[in-house]
Amino acid sequence: MTPQTETLVFFTGRTYSAIIRRQDRTNPDRVQGARAQSTGHFNAMKNASRLFSALVLVALIGLAAGARAEQAAGAAAHSFRVESGKFLLDGKPFQIISGEMHSPRIPRADWRARLRMAKAMGLNTVTAYVFWNEHESQPGVFDFTGQHDVAEFIREAQSEGLYVILRPGPYVCAEWEWGGYPAWLLKDHDIVVRSSDAKFMAPARRWLMRLGEELAPLQIGNGGPIIAVQVENEYGSFGSDHAYMEQIHQALVDAGFTKAVLYTADGPEELPHGALPELPAVINFGPGGAQHGFALLHQFRPEGPFMNGEYWAGWFDHWGEKHHTTNAQKQADELGWILGQGYSISIYMFHGGTSFGWMNGANWDREKYEPDVTSYDYDAPLDESGRPTLKYALFRDAIAKATGVAATPIPAIEAPVSVPAIQMEESASLWKTLPQAVHSEQVLTMEDLGQAYGYILYRTTIAGPVKGDLELDELHDFAQIYADGNLLGTLDRRLKQKSLAVDLKGRNTRLDILVENSGRVNFTVVMRGERKGITQQVLLAGKPVTGWEIVSLPMKEPEKLAFHKADCTGACFYRGTLDVERVGDTFLDTSQFSKGFVWVNGHELGRVWNIGPQKTLYLPGVWLRKGSNDVIVFDLDGAPGRTMEGKAAPVLDGAAGH
Repeated sequence: MTPQTETLVFFTGRTYSAIIRRQDRTNPDRVQGARAQSTGHFNAMKNASRLFSALVLVALIGLAAGARAEQAAGAAAHSFRVESGKFLLDGKPFQIISGEMHSPRIPRADWRARLRMAKAMGLNTVTAYVFWNEHESQPGVFDFTGQHDVAEFIREAQSEGLYVILRPGPYVCAEWEWGGYPAWLLKDHDIVVRSSDAKFMAPARRWLMRLGEELAPLQIGNGGPIIAVQVENEYGSFGSDHAYMEQIHQALVDAGFTKAVLYTADGPEELPHGALPELPAVINFGPGGAQHGFALLHQFRPEGPFMNGEYWAGWFDHWGEKHHTTNAQKQADELGWILGQGYSISIYMFHGGTSFGWMNGANWDREKYEPDVTSYDYDAPLDESGRPTLKYALFRDAIAKATGVAATPIPAIEAPVSVPAIQMEESASLWKTLPQAVHSEQVLTMEDLGQAYGYILYRTTIAGPVKGDLELDELHDFAQIYADGNLLGTLDRRLKQKSLAVDLKGRNTRLDILVENSGRVNFTVVMRGERKGITQQVLLAGKPVTGWEIVSLPMKEPEKLAFHKADCTGACFYRGTLDVERVGDTFLDTSQFSKGFVWVNGHELGRVWNIGPQKTLYLPGVWLRKGSNDVIVFDLDGAPGRTMEGKAAPVLDGAAGH
């Protein structure tokens, strides 16, 4: 990654277009025509201008051809490959010292700051997943702009002197909503995701081909920083269909990922199920697993190369459980051992960031649904807001000691700020803002309605009186049940709750069931059926309930609701103003609210749930403006008078309750 190569990349991508624009602004036709004193003079000058323009065009075409030839020569001069069990960069042994970061979990304006922190810890590479659902939210409609411009993230990594390991999936796990798959795949009830099923492979291949247009030019063989590309992701923990894995491998090749090393990654014990014989295999493990893991890799692939593709330097949190922390010193010691053996490594996570919006995933463990919190702090070396921790310092020292290379200075970063309490003076009742319903005799899922995230409301009229159990067959994931507007109770998939005893005394009772998508499972075969809402049927006193009015509630653009300065109780939106004198990162204290969601200046911050452990939401300073900022909170169990303030430190290990 020489300065010459970097300059060449930017020349062919940007400067050439700028030359064309400058040439257009100084067109001799216009300049000389304005000065011509006679028709003959004008025509002569016009002909000369045409000749000059033609010569300039030929020169530019030649220049572009020369640039392409020089770029091709640069690609030949810059290579990354595996030979004799070692990674070679331009023919010389190269030890990968990488850390994982995900561009959607970091505000775009902060990408470069996080990358500089990676360089300062001693990393020479960053590893990055690409989340399919971030880029193709509707079939065939792709977005690689703004926050979704993953190519720019990779270019910025190169400009900071970092190589890149790309993990394009199409399945990525990552505690991300449905492992990165777009929800619209589930509209087809016959689809079998993560398999050779043509209904899955066709859109997956289309996605990888489109991603190749964006990122294949940034491979090391093309002068970019991408040195390696992962094929699928820990497939050995899911299945052993090697034919499917070969199809994903071929799709990546067809997408143009041929000028970097392709590889697979699995747990040490799962290598036989997920690895492909023609590709290098790396192993993933957590603290204490290094010696055992590498011993198994040596047995499986004695020729190498030897790399830890994910070293789990922390862990993630579930709603209703404790915040995870790990032993930084033991991890630093193990990191030093791995590097001392000459092995390569990628630290997962170097910087976790935030699963902003609705993007948290969920686990499925021993028949239990476990939704993840919004924070992806992960107890990583760089915390959720991008600030170095004790673990950062210990890892930095371990890397410097193992490599003999002194780390670069740590960039300065301003401290977070506190902000005064936000008074939620305006409100809007969910029940008074419902959009038009869809009629269906049977319950439909979110995906049936073309909806991905948020809430869905099921409404019907029950002829009574009737008493018995109201059973929601396969509830996904959290429901509030109302009779004539009065809350009867809740059902929570986490707690394996499926039925509620009800006593409907009226002759005709309006039954409302409001269901939240709390995050699709992103791990194990359970993910194949992760449709949201009521996914099977509703039974009352043992009899099926039919005839539904179903309302899709994706919770988009709540700022357009009709807010009023009036009290609102129950399922309500609340709006207030956050006044900021000094813009900076802060952590919104959500402890006064029950369960819902927060938006600031139109940005989807994330979820609120009083069961903890997360009690604050990270609000990046780059999303604030000096003066007034708009804050909206949706709360399923709202009440007037609740406030929210900005703290200078996060609360990620709070107790349950308000």
